[in-house]
Formats: sequence, structure tokens, C-alpha cells
Amino acid sequence: MGLRLKKWAVVAIITAFIYFAYLMFLITWQYVPFNLEVSFLQLKEQISWWHYRAVFFTHVYTSIFILILGFFQFFSTLRVRFPRIHKNLGKAYIGLILFLSAPSGLIMGYYGNGGIVTQFSFCLQAILWFFFTFLAYYYVRRGDFFKHFSFMALSYALTLSAISLRLFKWIIVNAWHLPTMDTYKIVAWLGWIFNVVVAILIIARKNNKQTEGKTIA
Repeated sequence: MGLRLKKWAVVAIITAFIYFAYLMFLITWQYVPFNLEVSFLQLKEQISWWHYRAVFFTHVYTSIFILILGFFQFFSTLRVRFPRIHKNLGKAYIGLILFLSAPSGLIMGYYGNGGIVTQFSFCLQAILWFFFTFLAYYYVRRGDFFKHFSFMALSYALTLSAISLRLFKWIIVNAWHLPTMDTYKIVAWLGWIFNVVVAILIIARKNNKQTEGKTIA
């Protein structure tokens, strides 16, 4: 992947990804074809608005593809041996986010449950998702591959918030039994901030290794 990992770590990451991607697929499948009877939508008064339906289903249907496309972008084997495939998958990932998922996520965030606390979090996340993804595209076009990797890592960290939000929700509900809306407000922020912090640490580690390599050379 983008960083050299031991084989057992790579296997663990791939196994975990397959498991959580499968869970996300099951969540997505609930809404096929345009199912309005899912419990989440029953809480949304905006579901009667045609534009909310449009952005909701756009966001839901594209998210699973973005999750999978982004994951393969960090495999060095694909990038080195099959650069055209890497490039085309990257274009699909970036295009889906910039033109569909991030804009629809921003509108959904504006109508998010939990009031201003969660709404601001989801809207900020959507804006950063767009911004990081655009910069990943901008820097690869300029040939700055470290910055491209950095912003792709940040972009994918936000993509993975679809998983981490639900994981943190499960942990909090089972560990502390907080009121539902309090839990939702916490995970609305924790679900993506935690991922961004991890991405920043990965970027810093990669930068340090590159700096050490130049110093030794």
C-alpha cells in the first residue's frame, strides 16, 4: 500500500475492509430500489421533498462505490504494475466525490438530525471531503505525488467515516448507554475527526521516511 506494511498487517487490513464493506453494502441495499420505508428515512420530514430524495439516494448509491474505489488506490502493486487502471479508478473516485457525493452530502448535512451541532459537523465534513479530493487531483496533475498521496489519504479518511461513525456509535451505545441523540452528536464529529487524525499521522510518518532517505543519500 502507500506505506510498507508487514504481510500480516496487509491481510488484517484487507479482511477488515471486506467485512465493513459488506456491512455497508447491506445498509445500502436497504434503499434499493428507492425504498422510503427504512427507519432512518421515517425520521426525516424532508423525505417528502423531491430534492432531498434526489440528494439522499445519490449519496447512498455512490458511497459504496467510492469506498471500494478509494481502497484500491493505496496498493503500490496496482499503482506500479497497472498505472492505467490506477489512474482510471482514481478518476472515477474523484469524479464521484466532486460531482455527486460531496455536494449531496453537503445538502444532507444541512438537514441532518440533531440540530446545529450535527448539521455543522456533516456540512464541514462534506466541504473538507470536496476540498481534499480536489487537491489530490490538483497535485497529481502537477506531478507532486507526495502531496497527491497526502490529500488522497485525507480524502479517503473522510470516505471511511461512513464506517467509523457506525463503529463508534456501536461502541458508545454498548459501553455507556447514552441517550440516542447525545450519541449521534458525538459520533457526528468523532466519526471523521478520528480518521483525519490517523491520516495526518500516516502522512507525517511517510514524510519522515522520505526525509530520512534523502538525508542518508
